[in-house]
Amino acid sequence: QVQLVESGGGLVQAGGSLRLSCAASGRSFISTYAMGWFRQAPGKEREFVAAVTWTGGTTVYGDSVKGRFTISRDNAKNTAYLQMNSLNPEDTAVYYCAAGPWYGSMGSKSAARYDYWGQGTQVTVSS
Repeated sequence: QVQLVESGGGLVQAGGSLRLSCAASGRSFISTYAMGWFRQAPGKEREFVAAVTWTGGTTVYGDSVKGRFTISRDNAKNTAYLQMNSLNPEDTAVYYCAAGPWYGSMGSKSAARYDYWGQGTQVTVSS
């Protein structure tokens, strides 16, 4: 069984930065999976944030975070990261990491493509 555990969430002022981490454990081939980040604000649908292939060679971003967020991974540590800069109140949400096979740039934006999910970490941006 695969477990994903997010950390790094918290309260930050607008314009600030946070780095989220997602530690994977349970099965060795997780390092060959794509990793994704999604977020969900109260009353809203889950939104794609970013994804990265298992090599780290390809990254995909949601339109609302392009140029501000950076996804990366360290396969030696089975950990994915989401560096979030220039945060604004609209970024407030629970952030989830996910792992699954890579289905291409478009496929990576679909939550249904991911097999494993973390429990989420709250990010709150104050104005």
